[in-house]
Amino acid sequence: MTTPAQTPVAIVGPTATGKSDLAIELAARFEGEIVNADAMQLYRGMDIGTAKVPPEQRRGIRHHQLDVLEVSETASVAAYQRHARAAVESVLAAGRVPVIVGGSGLYVRAILDELEFPGTDPAIRERLHAQADREGTPAMYERLRTYDPVSAAEILPSNTRRIVRALEVFELTGRPFSASMPKPGPARYGATLIGLDREVDELDERVDARVGHMFAAGLVEETGELCTQGLREGLTASRALGYRQVLEYFDGTRTLDEAREETARATRRFVRRQRSWFRRDKRVRWFDAGSAGLLERVLDSVP
Repeated sequence: MTTPAQTPVAIVGPTATGKSDLAIELAARFEGEIVNADAMQLYRGMDIGTAKVPPEQRRGIRHHQLDVLEVSETASVAAYQRHARAAVESVLAAGRVPVIVGGSGLYVRAILDELEFPGTDPAIRERLHAQADREGTPAMYERLRTYDPVSAAEILPSNTRRIVRALEVFELTGRPFSASMPKPGPARYGATLIGLDREVDELDERVDARVGHMFAAGLVEETGELCTQGLREGLTASRALGYRQVLEYFDGTRTLDEAREETARATRRFVRRQRSWFRRDKRVRWFDAGSAGLLERVLDSVP
């Protein structure tokens, strides 16, 4: 059996590249355990729309930070950092290898980098959300570009929640939100970062196929069930790709075909942002996920 040094391996890269399959293969080879770094896979019941690996396909490998939140709860990177680092350290203490896997770049960095989390002020946040409702998200985004162009470049102009958070931090600290972002340096725990990617056209086809499968497998029904558990009230979960579009279908603002098509389009855009985020990290060792002998070549790259 191949056994690396007892340090974590992180599998990163865009959606639909095959990260979960590779992570399970590595964990099986290393007698390791998996630590989830996909923000939406934190949620119980969000299975089809997040392409969560079903329990029967996990090969008995323990998964951490999976199914730990209700859809009505708001995900917090700071809380995730505490829990995910504790999971990594417990796996290391047991003499096993943590395999971190996910496409949520900030969550990966929360584990592996010195990432600060400024405090919050509910009154400021409520006021900023009210302003966003009155003035519109584009106006708030332009304000952020003035105060903190670095953060603005990292945030989708339609992401009201993250725009408001960045403006809240600026009001609280007098410093741009980007000042709290991690600086380049060695990865915590001596982790090895493995990146998976594919040709753009191939990945677009995989995204379209994945979205088609999700709708065929019952995404609409899953979303309806999650509505009974507070999905609409959840600030984070209700904005997840696929679920947001199905909610619009429920509200009558999209047809089912439009919801499916918009989910695919939005996912393709998200893939491009993921690629841009992870490609900036020079610690990542990149592999073509569609090439022959991928597992063996990745194994050869792990110290």
